[in-house]
Amino acid sequence: MHTLLKSNTHAETIGILRQGCGSACNGTLAKGCEHCIEGSKMVLFITGRCNTGCFYCPVSFEKKGKDVIYANEMRISDRSEIISEAESMDATGTGITGGDPLLCIDRTINAIRMLKEHFGDDHHIHLYTSTMDVEKISKLIEAGLDEIRFHPPLKNWKNLEKTNLSEIAKMDIDVGMEVPALPDHEDELSSLISYAGSIGVRFINLNELEFSESNWDMMDEMGYELKDETSSAILGSEQTAMRMIEKYPDISIHFCSSSFKDGVQLRNRLIRRANHIAKEYDIVTEDGTILKGLIYADDLDAADAYMKDQYDVPDELIFIDSERNRIEIASWIVEELADELPFKCYISEEYPTADRLEVERIPLN
Repeated sequence: MHTLLKSNTHAETIGILRQGCGSACNGTLAKGCEHCIEGSKMVLFITGRCNTGCFYCPVSFEKKGKDVIYANEMRISDRSEIISEAESMDATGTGITGGDPLLCIDRTINAIRMLKEHFGDDHHIHLYTSTMDVEKISKLIEAGLDEIRFHPPLKNWKNLEKTNLSEIAKMDIDVGMEVPALPDHEDELSSLISYAGSIGVRFINLNELEFSESNWDMMDEMGYELKDETSSAILGSEQTAMRMIEKYPDISIHFCSSSFKDGVQLRNRLIRRANHIAKEYDIVTEDGTILKGLIYADDLDAADAYMKDQYDVPDELIFIDSERNRIEIASWIVEELADELPFKCYISEEYPTADRLEVERIPLN
């Protein structure tokens, strides 16, 4: 539930909409954010290539600097897999990210056209880039891009008037800025917000600064500290963002917290995908993981026949997973029968992602 808070700053009463998990905004959310909150946007990582070199970049080692494509958690080798992944979660839109997608402009344009042709014009597509190239952005708009979010390098935050941003802000597309709330760079951040608002940029997204495996060095180099023992967020980032929201009440600013990305956006995407792909024997948990029973046997066909003949297990509640050399079965069935079965039996909890990462496995016999 959204809660409207009132905060007094500079003798002015400002309406701040709290969105749960620490996230907040003072205006209208970007259309792309609305889809993300619902968990209905596929994340299309179009390339790991980037020339910006931000010290806080959280992209993983397996992607950073590498010309690879991922749709959500799936490594893509054929463009048809992008459509399949979007269909698997019944996506209403796509967020294209990197790296910098504009370094692979033809690939990005082709992806936008493919998604629009397959899902229709209502499939909302937003894109992140640090490249303010008018010609390339014109091509993206022509291909069907709905929303663009600029992430300029820190050195440019005070000098955006020297870029093409003012020209781009007048183009026929929703233009926004999305940068981390750096706790020791409030002057630069304030300059970015003020200038962007003055030229008609429609929204500002401030992300809570986080550490990751690939940017861990910044902790020592910049003197940052963790917010708490259970979070990857950096101390002071949230406070920086909230001061900006209060300072600029007439500019639409959205603070997206670290816990909001995981506890709301990612969770909702997992739940959406799980409900879309779950089989009759799967149980979808409130966190979007899938519970199922597992049977291991030397002869899977014989074990499958045994369960059907001896216990009348219906076809829709049991499945031979040849790829993983196991039988999947309704967890409530195997849990009841495990003690009398001549097979090793487990309850497994998995993510509903392409890699089907296992969260927990409980032996039953």
